[in-house]
Amino acid sequence: MEKLNCRELLAEQSGWSAILAATACCTGAVFCFVKWKHSRKIHTKIQKAVARREQSKLDVENAVLQFRKQHPEAKSAPVLSLSLTELSKQLKEGSLTPATVLHTYMEKALEVSTELNCVTEFLLESREQLQEVEKYREGLLYGIPISIKDNVACQGHDSTCGVSIKLDCPEKEDSVVVQVLKRQGAIPFVKTNIPQGLLNYDCSNPIFGQSLNPHNRQKTPGGSSGGEGALIGGGGSLLGIGTDIGGSIRIPASFCGICGLKPTGGRLSDRGLTGCLPGQKSVTTALGPMGRDVDSLALFMKAVLSEDMFLLDPCVPPIPFNDEVYSSSKTLRIGYYDTDGYMVPSPSMRRAVLETKALLEKAGHTLVPFTPPRIAYAMEELIVKGILADGGSTLLHFLREERIDPALKPQIITYRIPRIVKKIISLIMKPLFPRISTTYESLNGVSSVQDLWKQHVDIADYCKEYIAQWKSLGLDVMLCPALGPAFKFGYPGKLSVAASYTILYNLLNFPAGVVPVSRVTEQDEEELKHYKGYYGDPWDKLFKEAVTGCQGLPVAVQCVALPWQEELCLRFMKEVESLTQGTGKN
Repeated sequence: MEKLNCRELLAEQSGWSAILAATACCTGAVFCFVKWKHSRKIHTKIQKAVARREQSKLDVENAVLQFRKQHPEAKSAPVLSLSLTELSKQLKEGSLTPATVLHTYMEKALEVSTELNCVTEFLLESREQLQEVEKYREGLLYGIPISIKDNVACQGHDSTCGVSIKLDCPEKEDSVVVQVLKRQGAIPFVKTNIPQGLLNYDCSNPIFGQSLNPHNRQKTPGGSSGGEGALIGGGGSLLGIGTDIGGSIRIPASFCGICGLKPTGGRLSDRGLTGCLPGQKSVTTALGPMGRDVDSLALFMKAVLSEDMFLLDPCVPPIPFNDEVYSSSKTLRIGYYDTDGYMVPSPSMRRAVLETKALLEKAGHTLVPFTPPRIAYAMEELIVKGILADGGSTLLHFLREERIDPALKPQIITYRIPRIVKKIISLIMKPLFPRISTTYESLNGVSSVQDLWKQHVDIADYCKEYIAQWKSLGLDVMLCPALGPAFKFGYPGKLSVAASYTILYNLLNFPAGVVPVSRVTEQDEEELKHYKGYYGDPWDKLFKEAVTGCQGLPVAVQCVALPWQEELCLRFMKEVESLTQGTGKN
């Protein structure tokens, strides 16, 4: 009897085991099926987005071909050779038509994007806009084609931020800035590529792929406004809109040899901007122009700082562009530094600042040495901890079901490490690599609302300290390095700390612009072989690798002013541009 009971018990246990095994198999199969189905859904959405882009290219090709047949006298080369100021003058005079200019730049943008993969979509409604543009003839940008960064809303088009979750979500209306530009006679004609999630200064995503540098196809154009940098640097656009949270206008401008301005946050409307860090307030994002020269940036600012913007977005301070400040020729008292004490600049970065300083002194300006206070503290305790106050969870939420782009993967792997593991890594690394150790600790963000508020107080105190030092020296503006030259692909994701030269002014919320002044020389490359950095850690070694092999590439400097003084910043940029162009180096 006992043996029988044992057999029944064993049979019963065996039955339950079989049921459990079957249940586990079914659950696993269902999980795999759901995952496969979701993966197929993402793949289908990406295919549709790419197909839309390819169809827009075909439509543009046909439109240009049709225009050329109807207007055989219209030639591209004379149009493409004009600066924005010259082009605007000819459009106003009537010696060029908006239709000729638009089709010329559509054709050129198509050519440039075929080579550099910088356009995500052609805005075909731009041709329809030609029928209405005459009523905006008095606008400062009448008939000017303008390129738009992916995350700036254009009605009827996605603002993808390089993530599939935002595909098939066409914007219901234009962003305020795009609306104002149209009222000033500008014609938005393309949207441009960005890195996945926007928090990276490379320019690659799983939807549209990797954009290339117009001066060297083995280098990144920078990011996150990298598509803009590549298109303008390659000649496919005269003027574009970028956004900047840590150098996202200035880094691609530097890498691609163009000019870019990050205004004070709030000087221009941010209504209609999309991102993957909503709610982040510690480090300020700003929208601004990118163009071939400083006058283009100034014309953009004059155009958008208008009554239209102030009415459409009452949160923007109604401060029109002060042309008197921009046109001033009075001598300036200029602070300068050639290193921030945190990241040793490349030899070409340092040389660019020192040569520009010498030219400014020769022109009669006063140059005053400046030492940025406590950059390591600002980077690790205020910037990293501020942008990732949530430990990166908001960004990771947007990427939770995404295929992570190789350019972003080094960052995402780090963000996904559990908090306790980051703490352990920080402790282990402290004796050998103190900078990496502190940064790993900061990646955990803040632990409470109270800590976040304290951090906001610390940021305000740091800004006061920086301004007090600036004021004590009686400075008008600041000259300092801009990150460069262009990095090899994949390195920006491993070297967020290298953005210290640009992201500082997002933390401070100062207007800052970039002007190309020189090119990498053979001597720069030779000096780079002896580069050590301040810390001798892996990040210093990676930086050296990233900027090796750049001979002939553009090198820029950064020009900075105090908050709300965009006109003074641009006036300083114009001075630098005039002096360095005279040397023939850029």
